[in-house]
Amino acid sequence: VQLQASGGGLVQAGGSARLSCVVSVRLYSSSFMGWFRQAPGKEREFVAGIRWGVGTTYYSDSVKGRFTVSRDKAENTVYLQMNSLNPEDTAVHHCAASYRGLSTVESDYTYWGQGTLVTVSS
Repeated sequence: VQLQASGGGLVQAGGSARLSCVVSVRLYSSSFMGWFRQAPGKEREFVAGIRWGVGTTYYSDSVKGRFTVSRDKAENTVYLQMNSLNPEDTAVHHCAASYRGLSTVESDYTYWGQGTLVTVSS
């Protein structure tokens, strides 16, 4: 398994969850790790991402201020801390690795994790 995501589960509205993604592929300073999500009946969308080398982060407007993406280079792990969750955040969350730098486009990503479901109850 090249990317292994974990940390999903059932969360009450207003609560928090932390996702982890263990990376088993080689990453470079210019590599970009992204988090995407797919809600029921909707297309997959970009949520947040981080440049592997310098740690620059990028967020979609829907999660900005609530989610924080980080990485631990020593552990080859990327995290997504999700706060102030609401039912609209219910989705399968995927981590993905891109060698094309910062991107919100799925086709720019080479490796994908299997996804972890976060369900937010009202």
